[in-house]
Amino acid sequence: MKQGKNTKVVKIGGFSHVLPVYIGGENRIVIQTMWKDRLSPADLNDAAQRIESLQAMGCSLLRFAVPDIESAEVLGRLAEMVKMPLVADIHFDYKIALHCMNFPIAKIRINPGNIGSREKVQMVLKKAAVRNIPLRIGVNAGSLPLDLRRADLPLAEALVQAAQREMAIFDEFGFTDYLVSMKASGIADTISANIILSDRSEVPLHVGVTEAGPLTAGVARSTAALLQLLSEGIGDTIRVSLSDTMENEVIAGREILAAAAQLSDYPRAGRQGVNIISCPRCGRYGFDTHGFTNRWMPKLYAMDKEITVAVMGCEVNGPIEAKHADLGITGAGDKVLIFKYGEVIKTITPKEADEVFGEELDKL
Repeated sequence: MKQGKNTKVVKIGGFSHVLPVYIGGENRIVIQTMWKDRLSPADLNDAAQRIESLQAMGCSLLRFAVPDIESAEVLGRLAEMVKMPLVADIHFDYKIALHCMNFPIAKIRINPGNIGSREKVQMVLKKAAVRNIPLRIGVNAGSLPLDLRRADLPLAEALVQAAQREMAIFDEFGFTDYLVSMKASGIADTISANIILSDRSEVPLHVGVTEAGPLTAGVARSTAALLQLLSEGIGDTIRVSLSDTMENEVIAGREILAAAAQLSDYPRAGRQGVNIISCPRCGRYGFDTHGFTNRWMPKLYAMDKEITVAVMGCEVNGPIEAKHADLGITGAGDKVLIFKYGEVIKTITPKEADEVFGEELDKL
C-alpha cells in the first residue's frame, strides 16, 4: 500500500461556522478549485448556492483572486454565508491580506515574488498567528524574484529556492502554519520542483500545473504531472487549473485521485464515489450520450454512492459491454433501454429517458 510523505498537518477553517479541512499527514488529499470571475455584491446569493454544489461534488477549498480592498470586502461577506473554507489569493499588496483577515476567510495565499519586504511579510504573519489563519506560499514560474529569474539555475531549483527563502522568513518569525506550492506550466519542471522540496522539507504541498490549458490539453498535462507526484507519495492538496469551469476542475481532480488509488493502492486519494463510463459515440448511435452525460454529471458526481453508471450509444456497446454497471442507459433504434448489471429492465422513448433514469438512480 502506497504511503505519502511524512508532512506536517495544517488545519484550515474550523472556526465560527466554517468547516475544518486538514491538509497533510495521513489525511485524504484535498481537492480545490478557483473562482473564475470577479465577485460582486450582486453575485453573493448565487455564489453561495454554487459553492454548495461544488462542495457536494467533492471540492473542499475554494480560492478567490483579491486584487483590491473592495474585493476583500465582498469576499469577506461571502465567507460569512458559506461553510466551505474560502481562500484569498493576494499579490502585490500586503494590506489586502491584512484586511481579509478581518473576516472568516480561512486561508491566505501570498506570492513571495511580489508581496514585498520582510517587514510586510512579518505584519501578515503576526495577524495570521493571532487569527489562527494558515498561509500558502505560492511560487509561480512566471513571477519569481528578480535575482532568481536572472540566475543560471534550472527552473525547478529556482522555484524551490524561492519557496525556501519565504519558508525561512516564516520559520524565523515562528510561524509554522503554512503550505507551499511551486507551479510551472511545464510538466517536468512542476514534478522536479515538488520532488526536490519534498526531500528537503516536511511542509504540506499544494500541487498542480499552472495555466495547464483548455479542457482536453489541461487534463492531459495535469494528469501526467499529478499521477507522477502522487505515485511518489507527494502532494497533500491538488488543483487542476483549466481554461474551463470550476466543476470540470473538480471532476478532473476526482478522476486523477481515483486513478492514483487504482494504480498505487493509495488510501489518501479518498472516496471513489460514482464511476461514470460512457461510449465515445459513433455513426451507430441511437442515443445522445454526450448531451445526456453532460446533463447528469453534476448530480452524479455529487452523490455519495460507490456505484458505476454506464451511458452507452447503441446495442453494440450497451448492456453487454457495460454489464458490470449498477445502472445503465443505451440507445436501441428509436428506443432507449434502461439496464442493471446487463439486464434490460425498461424500454422507453427518448423523451422519457431523463425522468426514468432519475427514478432508477434514486432506487440504488
